[in-house]
Amino acid sequence: MIDYLIISFIINLFVVLILSPFFDGFTRKIRALIQSRVGPSPLQSYFDIIKLMGKEDLKSTINPLFRLSPYLSVVSVGMASLLIPITGKTPPLNFWGDIFLFIYIITVVGIAIIITASASENPFAYVGASRKMMLHLSVEPILAIALITGAINAQSFKIGDIVSWYTLNGPNVSMLLATVCVFLSLQALIGKIPFDISEAEQEIAEGVLIELSGPKYACVKWANMSRQVLFCLVFSQIFVPWPMTESLILNTLIAIIKVTIIIFISTLIEALNPRLRIDQALKYNLTLAVFSITSIFLALIGV
Repeated sequence: MIDYLIISFIINLFVVLILSPFFDGFTRKIRALIQSRVGPSPLQSYFDIIKLMGKEDLKSTINPLFRLSPYLSVVSVGMASLLIPITGKTPPLNFWGDIFLFIYIITVVGIAIIITASASENPFAYVGASRKMMLHLSVEPILAIALITGAINAQSFKIGDIVSWYTLNGPNVSMLLATVCVFLSLQALIGKIPFDISEAEQEIAEGVLIELSGPKYACVKWANMSRQVLFCLVFSQIFVPWPMTESLILNTLIAIIKVTIIIFISTLIEALNPRLRIDQALKYNLTLAVFSITSIFLALIGV
């Protein structure tokens, strides 16, 4: 049992933190092919992070939050990854973590980036931080409501229990509705076009990232890459957990394949759509939130 926990612990961190730059490079390559370009190597994001780690760390402010928040974002993503079942039905930290802890940790990831931008004392960063906060408050409740719907059905707040129930009993109406809402909000959760409004290079010059450099910039970029993989795993492993086998290695390979497919679909959406305005994004997210609330009522009546 202890060996399984240690192995799953390592695999979860490997998939979310170590493989995330490869998935980012994969998206860059796909976008380039769609736009009839050669594009960079899928390993280019690794090179970018390594290069940034060795660059000078310029400081636009003496605010300690500006220095510490980027590192907090990476640590929070790593912690959240340990609450996702990749190697089986049970995540490594299932014995003490539940959906509320998971929601809290992923919220910290977004808040850390918002704090970094707000502490940078740059007007473009302020605008990006305010946009990110609005998106954060409108889209993450959709995921929280969907997880609560699963908890009501499984009669447990443990993520492992939700996955076990879902795998055994299959989808009902409430879980199908929750799954659809999470899928439709996934592009906003990972912050890709048309929902990359807080960066918006052509409008606010990278917004929340504008004052970052060196290791801090590398950490925020790494956290954003890992966050993309994390949310794709949430969808694939909690809301579409099939197929689930008894083999740790096979489950891991299946999870990576499912994440690759989801990221490919996300990249197509990103390459073929223009950026939304902030009011359009908020209206879209709030509409999904209303539909997702319906899934809780359906779960309460056992549908």
